[in-house]
Amino acid sequence: MLVHSRKGKWAVWALFLVLFLPLFALPLLVIVTASFSTHWSGAFPSGPTAGHYSAAVRGESLQALTTSLVTAVSASLLALTFGSWAAIAAAGLKKRGRRLLDGLFMLPVAVPSVVVGLAILVAFSQPPMLLNGTRWIVILAHTVLVTAFAYQSVAAAIIRLDPMYEQAAASLGARPSYVLLRVRLPLLLPSLNAAAGLCFALSMGELSATMMLYPPDWMPLPVLIFTATDRGSLFTGSAVAVVLMAATLLVLLAVSRIRTKASFR
Repeated sequence: MLVHSRKGKWAVWALFLVLFLPLFALPLLVIVTASFSTHWSGAFPSGPTAGHYSAAVRGESLQALTTSLVTAVSASLLALTFGSWAAIAAAGLKKRGRRLLDGLFMLPVAVPSVVVGLAILVAFSQPPMLLNGTRWIVILAHTVLVTAFAYQSVAAAIIRLDPMYEQAAASLGARPSYVLLRVRLPLLLPSLNAAAGLCFALSMGELSATMMLYPPDWMPLPVLIFTATDRGSLFTGSAVAVVLMAATLLVLLAVSRIRTKASFR
């Protein structure tokens, strides 16, 4: 913390609590409280129960959670592969080429995700690339939406790399492929792990494009939450939302531990 006086630190903490609690903590606490309630009493939920979680961890909800996890992991791996490859390739381009590649990868982020979903739906609803009605169109949409974050994270890490390591390996006779696999990629491992966690979290919560694309047998958890609350099942939807948050946080915690170990290499 850059504030050194005690009064200044207390003022910063007070400002942080004033901004954090109503904007971030309270909405999440309301969702958690609603997941253990049966009805609203005034401005607060009441009627404590844990029955909503019995439906949130089995049947359709469990299948939707599995669908979200498979989709998020697949999209994250694909985004990390394509985004990292593009970032490494862009590092060898001239400034104009890098700007063009940056704009190309940031385009899906610059437009609403529902537009990306519509574009993918139109592009892959006719042969020879007929993906409409399959799980692959959902995974493709998530990959397109999160690849930009993997690309930007890896590209920023490449800029911070010290070229002396690669130059030393090349001067000792290492081939470019060896330098890439044994020098550059290990140095990029913390950034790769961070990008994977970010892509996973974004994919787990994606709704707009998914609503336009998902087939009946491949419904991710955010869609199930939306449909449950739209039908009026607010408390069941809140329990499913808590399950979604818990699953995402557990995976991110595991990724952060891998990232922490990699940072000490």
